Amino acid sequence: MPPHDSAHYSWFLEQLYPHDGMLRAWLRAHYPATVDLDDIVQEAYLRVLRAHDRGDRIDSPKAFLFATARNLALMQWRHRQVEKNDVLTETVSSGILDETCDVPHAVARAQELEILTQAIQCLPTRCRQIITLRKIYGLSQKEVAARLGISEHTVEAQGTIGLRKLAEYFERLERERPSHE
Repeated sequence: MPPHDSAHYSWFLEQLYPHDGMLRAWLRAHYPATVDLDDIVQEAYLRVLRAHDRGDRIDSPKAFLFATARNLALMQWRHRQVEKNDVLTETVSSGILDETCDVPHAVARAQELEILTQAIQCLPTRCRQIITLRKIYGLSQKEVAARLGISEHTVEAQGTIGLRKLAEYFERLERERPSHE
């Protein structure tokens, strides 16, 4: 928070602080139990104030504050997902030397996952985000819309486009694959 006697403090009190309760409620509703609310709010304030100090043009301080908080929440959520995956990797790796594992099946599964990953990476950015959140993370259309700050209609339309492009990718891959007759 800026010093109490500065113009920045006045700007903070007039433009940002009145939205504190709404921002916290919005974060709680959109990112329940996945983010540290106080850290996100404080960091969002800090970043918006820094942008204001730099002289960046901020037409709508409220919108800028919410967008900043959303981005921070998503970053924190992604970071926690990576941490979870690291823990999973450590526990799953203990089963690697399990000789009962069906090696051909495991290799085929790894190849299928690699092809799926390549197909998803070929999608346009918005389609890729939506397909990943919907199909990989299992979020609802409403949750995806809230996370990405877009309408549910856009999620539906872009998801349909993404699935169509994935189908085209796999059809093309199948046509190009040599046949073993």
